[in-house]
Formats: sequence, structure tokens, C-alpha cells
Amino acid sequence: MNTNTRKLLEKARRAIYAAEVLLQQDDADFAAGRAYYAMFYLAEALINEKGVSSRKHGGVHALFGELFTKTGVIDPKFHRFLLDAFDRRLQADYSFDAVVNRDEVVGMIEQAQEFLKEAEKFLK
Repeated sequence: MNTNTRKLLEKARRAIYAAEVLLQQDDADFAAGRAYYAMFYLAEALINEKGVSSRKHGGVHALFGELFTKTGVIDPKFHRFLLDAFDRRLQADYSFDAVVNRDEVVGMIEQAQEFLKEAEKFLK
């Protein structure tokens, strides 16, 4: 595993922790953002190991899908987790009213944790 991949995995772990802390403080919108970014960093880490990168969200989403889920290397549910979390993050970040509830964020954090385990398993 290369250095950048390790750093991205660590960022993902920190983002999950931050999401949990924000949720404990009843800040579901910002917790949703951190849960999404955990998944984003994990997708980045995986594609980074293939020698490919993209700094744009859409590029990372597409590359992850092409390189890992469409090929059957990783369960497609993780691509769905990433895309759904992105949509929730956009709603949470750009809406004037709270649009993400606590239960949704709990689910996002659980998905991010599951994604982390899958990424770590793949990268070993």
C-alpha cells in the first residue's frame, strides 16, 4: 500500500470519528457531510492503488464504479452507499433547513464503517 493510500485511509477514519462526534452534538447535517467524505476518501484510496486519481467528486465516483464495482471486485452496494451519501451531503450543505435526520446519519456512519472494513480487506 502506498503512502497516499495510507493517508486517505487515515482521513476516512478521522471523518467517521468526526461524524460520530457531530451527531452526538445533534448536528446531523454536518455529520452527514463527514460520513460522505469518509466514503469519498475510501473510494479515492482504492482508485489510488490502481495508479489512477481524480480530484473531482464525479470523477472519483465514476472511477470507483468502473474499476471496482462493475468488475465485481467490490460489492456494488458500496458504490450505491457513496452516491447516496453524496446526494445527502449536498442536501445537508445547501439547504436552508435541516433535511437530514439523525436516523439517516446513523445509517450513513454505519455504511462508512462497513466501507472502511471492505477497503482495508481489499488493500491487505
